[in-house]
Amino acid sequence: MERLAPIVHRTPLITSATTNKLVDKKVYFKMENQQKTGAFKFRGASYKLMQLSAEQLEKGVITASAGNHAQGVAYAAAKLGAKATIFMAERTPLAKVNATRNYGAEVVLTGETFQEAYEASLKRQMQSGAVYIHPFDDYDVMAGQGTIAMEMLRQEDRMDTIIVPIGGGGLISGVAVAAKYVNRNIKIIGVQADGASSMYESYHKNSVKSLQSVSTIAEGIAVKQPGKRTFPLVQEYVDDIITVTDEEIAAAIVYMLERNKTLVEGAGAAALAALFAHNSKIKSRHCGIIVSGGNMDIGTMQKIQRLAERLHHPA
Repeated sequence: MERLAPIVHRTPLITSATTNKLVDKKVYFKMENQQKTGAFKFRGASYKLMQLSAEQLEKGVITASAGNHAQGVAYAAAKLGAKATIFMAERTPLAKVNATRNYGAEVVLTGETFQEAYEASLKRQMQSGAVYIHPFDDYDVMAGQGTIAMEMLRQEDRMDTIIVPIGGGGLISGVAVAAKYVNRNIKIIGVQADGASSMYESYHKNSVKSLQSVSTIAEGIAVKQPGKRTFPLVQEYVDDIITVTDEEIAAAIVYMLERNKTLVEGAGAAALAALFAHNSKIKSRHCGIIVSGGNMDIGTMQKIQRLAERLHHPA
């Protein structure tokens, strides 16, 4: 935690009287969309790179990413003087691709999905000898993400529940382990998009499930299978996992824009969407929501508005 302090932002924890009234709980938004690079991923990437030796940094780092991890690694590498090569799927939002390049990384666009970009990046890693920085399945990356929970509980020690978006499980693993280290009674609830629910399926069936395909507006959590290292931690430390629809995510994005004057991406809105959709089942008086990122492609805003309207006026 202390090692990351000079590098990462201590992001604000904000409340909203409107939200509190709507759900009849005290709700605390951890604004990781205001983190450097616009998402929490900078924490895990920085922490991981800080563990590398000078020789390892000299060889450079390589990864694959849906976007936010790419920017986190690119910026952390620039800070530490290492060359970064990032593989991304061809359909990655342009905003994320350009931002990654602007941090000085070499970007390779390949494949339809994250999985294909990931496999291509592993091949390049074998050839180049660069250090692989996995977006979620790495204990140092998880530890870096866990600093979010430490900050939240310093900012508000009455928190009894934290709702966390899940893709491959790196964020929730770090948060759950850190939060329960501070207060073992705290409840950790994970959220997935119902069109990308590999961790949800795996958790509730008690064995790793891989999906053939994923489809959601929350591209930051569109992962086909849980991590080998994250899954056992999620099984042990997470209290429940629930899912939300794209309409619910879209409505939460619009809500954050209208009520909190804040732009969040699909993955960043998932935890709030879950609170709204499952409020009656979430027994909490002081509920933390991780707003994981804000790197939204503005071009998708019309689609999001249409989806949000479908929730309020089902066709």
